Amino acid sequence: MKELVVISGKGGTGKTSLVASFAALAGRSVIVDCDVDVPDLHLVLNPAVEHRQPFVGGKRARIRPGHCIACGKCEELCRYDAVLFDGPGNGAQARTFRVDEVDCEGCGVCAWFCAEKAIAFEPVVQGEWYRSATRYGPMLHARLVPPASNSGKLVSTLREEGRREAARIPSELILVDGSPGIGCPVIASLTGAALALVVTEPSLSGEHDLARVLALTRQLGVPAAVCVNRADIDEPMAQRIEARAREDKAAILPRVRFDESVTEAQMRGVPVVALRHSAAARDIERCWEELKSLLSGDVV
Repeated sequence: MKELVVISGKGGTGKTSLVASFAALAGRSVIVDCDVDVPDLHLVLNPAVEHRQPFVGGKRARIRPGHCIACGKCEELCRYDAVLFDGPGNGAQARTFRVDEVDCEGCGVCAWFCAEKAIAFEPVVQGEWYRSATRYGPMLHARLVPPASNSGKLVSTLREEGRREAARIPSELILVDGSPGIGCPVIASLTGAALALVVTEPSLSGEHDLARVLALTRQLGVPAAVCVNRADIDEPMAQRIEARAREDKAAILPRVRFDESVTEAQMRGVPVVALRHSAAARDIERCWEELKSLLSGDVV
């Protein structure tokens, strides 16, 4: 099986719209939404949840008031300022402390050095992941509970489950909707992939962020292809971006034109390619044909 990961240097490039259309054109594949911080692929593919499971992303400290003698050691040692003094306590306890759930990084230093063993260091549920059915194949997706962290670990969990699902069906293709940027969830999405498709837009910010993403794919050893979306908005910039991408040894895919039918598809909850009158749909179909050649050729 091969994993195609669709990413972008910044949000708003149309990455998810392309993934939804690729899922429709592929016929039957395993679809994985690794944009776990702000998932939106489900808005187009309308998955029916078949299985859900809590995501335990790490641990968090919690002070047990009945055991705490308010010595303040935890407050002294916490480098994240997550231990807070809450004022007078009741009875003999002159001071009380608590751990702020948002600021706590789960390092465990406070629990380790607490002489009274008054700090519980417990696993914390930070979201859920789902295995769902769509009309285009099974889908793995998730939801993090704000302000949860460990999104990279959740992405790795989704990809692992996606591979299991692809082996079970079986399916030779896993379509991954990655996160924008170059952070931890993007790295977790890309590692070991067969091909990365970077979707960009003809703008200065698009050019800048594309360069950062291509540097990341090179570092990870993942072959890359580039698609300029809404390319006709700024033709000279589209040409410049493609020239830069060629210098970075990325394959250049057919451009996708600006088309108001993309918004229409989003409002109707269907992939763009479901709208046969759409110019963007025809462009995406051409892009998909090129991707299939890349996935089956020597580039991967």
